[in-house]
Amino acid sequence: MSNLNEFLSTYNIESYERPSIATDIAVFTVVPDTEIADCRKLPSKKLKVLLIRRGEEPFKNLWALPGGFVRKGETINQAARRELLEETGTQQAYIEMCGTFDEEGRDPRGWIISQAFMALINSEDKELMENIHAGGDAKEAEWFDISLNIVGDGYERTKDDRKSITTYELNLKGKEKITAVIQEKRLYKNYHKEIEYSIIKSDALAFDHSKILTCILNKLRQKLEFDLRTAFDLMPTYFTLTDLQEIFEIILNKELVKPNFRRKIADYVVETDKTVMNGGHRPSKLFMRNMDLFYK
Repeated sequence: MSNLNEFLSTYNIESYERPSIATDIAVFTVVPDTEIADCRKLPSKKLKVLLIRRGEEPFKNLWALPGGFVRKGETINQAARRELLEETGTQQAYIEMCGTFDEEGRDPRGWIISQAFMALINSEDKELMENIHAGGDAKEAEWFDISLNIVGDGYERTKDDRKSITTYELNLKGKEKITAVIQEKRLYKNYHKEIEYSIIKSDALAFDHSKILTCILNKLRQKLEFDLRTAFDLMPTYFTLTDLQEIFEIILNKELVKPNFRRKIADYVVETDKTVMNGGHRPSKLFMRNMDLFYK
């Protein structure tokens, strides 16, 4: 112990440059598509992400992911939950770390490293959805429709490695329409894989948030493929199997075969004695989570 005290007495933390640490949170929810008015069809849904309009420089008046700096005495996770509470009023959302963004020059204010998070909330929690507001230095907060589509694919191979390049178009629709083009490079070398994202074009989104959004949405899609429980954080307590399948299809951006899907999720749901009317259709059975699998 004396050696440690002796070392600390001469140690000067100011001898080393230190970055500021920030959190950026992609908050997703799924809501009914109010633009579809055909009563003969089941209501469709849209994936949405929460954005805030910045009220101060840098990037004043541009849209950004909610978040903020880690305060002294906080863990990064605590900082993210505090920011989420300030923006949405909830402490119940599913939240998960989704990557660190530390590219030089990503923030004009200086050396700032961002820890990105994904949060999922259920849109049928009316109190939560109505409590969305701009916190801190933000001017306003709004839900944007979000879609991410592949617009280009490439592949290169050398003697020692191979590289794939995928180009994505990110589209956001709210008070404004925002488009970004992001490139994903995957390098396979020495039996390992490295992934790098770069911004080709981005308008009306602050910092490198178009890159962060693309990375997180891809991670959400990957997670949904191997952990089916993830989708249930976007669902209410009671739901139809059709609603659940639509959540998967919206996020994965592909249609699923109903019998195959229902076999896949059979162990994760429990049928109840409740039903719900869907327009002119016959009543649909309501299901709930099989908690034995969720608390394994």
